[in-house]
Amino acid sequence: MLPIAVTLGDPNGIGPEIAVKAAAHALETKSTPVVLVGDRYVVEHYGKLVAPTLPILDISSDRAGIRLLAVDALPQKHFAPGRVDPEAGRATVAYLRAAMAAVSAGQARGIIGCPHNETAINAAGIAFSGYPGLIAELSGLTEDEVFLMLIGGGLRIVHVTLHEQLSKSLGRLTPDLVVAAASTADAALRQLGIAKPRIGVFGINPHAGEDGLFGDDDERITKPAVARLQADGLQVEGPVGADLMLGRKDIDCFVAMYHDQGHVPVKLVAGRHASALSIGGKALFSSTGHGSAFDIAGKGVADPEGVLRAIGLISGVA
Repeated sequence: MLPIAVTLGDPNGIGPEIAVKAAAHALETKSTPVVLVGDRYVVEHYGKLVAPTLPILDISSDRAGIRLLAVDALPQKHFAPGRVDPEAGRATVAYLRAAMAAVSAGQARGIIGCPHNETAINAAGIAFSGYPGLIAELSGLTEDEVFLMLIGGGLRIVHVTLHEQLSKSLGRLTPDLVVAAASTADAALRQLGIAKPRIGVFGINPHAGEDGLFGDDDERITKPAVARLQADGLQVEGPVGADLMLGRKDIDCFVAMYHDQGHVPVKLVAGRHASALSIGGKALFSSTGHGSAFDIAGKGVADPEGVLRAIGLISGVA
């Protein structure tokens, strides 16, 4: 069975620690095999800290141990757990590029991205607003063809727009973009084993605009999008105000218009155990639903549960 590639994320955050813990757990439980992707010396550092009995091996090794696709990306003087550093941001992207290449070469069947830090990546001069946009770039697709599905606490929520100023996010909403997000969600849900997905579309304004009382955005954008999706044969309902629609237990996935509309409910019920799935790209990609936790980086106390859930999610699809 091909392994799942687990990138270290920001090497100065908790990503390397939880990646090593996840790899050790996979060996202990004889579950889905993984290969770590990142700087060897960083993995060796955390191997000594949290899995001292396990050797760090090359990706092609058939011995028992933590397998690694080594990427020489972070100068050692910039390895400083708990510190935001542009070089760590640059390394984060390098790890993902190497993982994408491994999938293309048939060395891995999916990718898990450990927590990144957007400030560090952008400080490196790399335009970055989240993993989906980078997955799109590396897949040769546009940013509007890859979307984030956040999963946790019994909820699945796809985001039409993601990490951007709210006014810009709202200004980018179009019927075409909503249709693309919902259609991509439908395809992903079928990959996840849901034969006939039921999708609920949130309104943009309170009460989905109340027939224009609270603005005409839903009249112009979400209502035409839902009509097109239904005409295409998808089981889509809405638009309905998010506060009301979230109470529906018969909906397989919700479509949120902007970041907080989708993130808040999942983070409220699932916390750091949420998983994120980038859908629409050329590689199956999931990540943890939490951040880099610089305050506890390097201390050996980080919880790998988010990575383990992401691995389980990818292994159920790949």
